[in-house]
Amino acid sequence: MNQRRRLMGTVTSDKMDKTVVVEIRRTYRHPLVGKVVHDFKRVKAHDENNECKIGDKVMIVESRPLSREKRWVVQSIIRHDIKGEEDLSAADLPAEGEE
Repeated sequence: MNQRRRLMGTVTSDKMDKTVVVEIRRTYRHPLVGKVVHDFKRVKAHDENNECKIGDKVMIVESRPLSREKRWVVQSIIRHDIKGEEDLSAADLPAEGEE
């Protein structure tokens, strides 16, 4: 029996309902030139409960086609983005000089 592929990536968009865009980065050495190459791909993944936010690190798993572009499902959130939460709390405060 085939094992499903699992990849780790970062959520770059959560604007769709029950769908997130996950960016998967990889680094490898070019076989001919020998230079280190940084590469990435973006995939759409199913997020049933809309739990993922931008910047979260997630584990996604391969699944049957769920829509035209969705072939992955968010298995777990490895780490929530703490920086994004701090930005939201600072946005609630009035700026200096404003009351």
